[in-house]
Amino acid sequence: MKRQSTAVWSGSGKEGKGHLTTQSSVLNQTQYSWSSRFEQGIGTNPEELIAAAHAGCFAMKLSFVLGEAGFVPTSLKATAHINLESGTITESHIVLVANIPGISKEVFEASVKNAEQNCPVSKLLKAAITVDASLEN
Repeated sequence: MKRQSTAVWSGSGKEGKGHLTTQSSVLNQTQYSWSSRFEQGIGTNPEELIAAAHAGCFAMKLSFVLGEAGFVPTSLKATAHINLESGTITESHIVLVANIPGISKEVFEASVKNAEQNCPVSKLLKAAITVDASLEN
């Protein structure tokens, strides 16, 4: 399986502007710029998209790991926070709130660790990856 996205940029790094389009067209010429990346401008940015990809990948991987252990989550809410420092992504930190009926703390923690280390986006990132996980009942 291969997926693609296209970025088009015009102009200088700070004054220019661009747009992103994904193969699925969920993003269709979605704008991004210096201000949407480094300030609070309108549009998206690569770090926000990496955070979305990591949160989504982690939650889906965790669901598979839980299924292998005999559990079906009621909900997994994963929020990824990406740190960009001096032009380098240094960390992806995931905050997870999970509702998984009948699971023990030990099985939950082992499952979270498995997903943290083995989701495809975690494997792609060379930054530190951490997870704060809590289980609701």
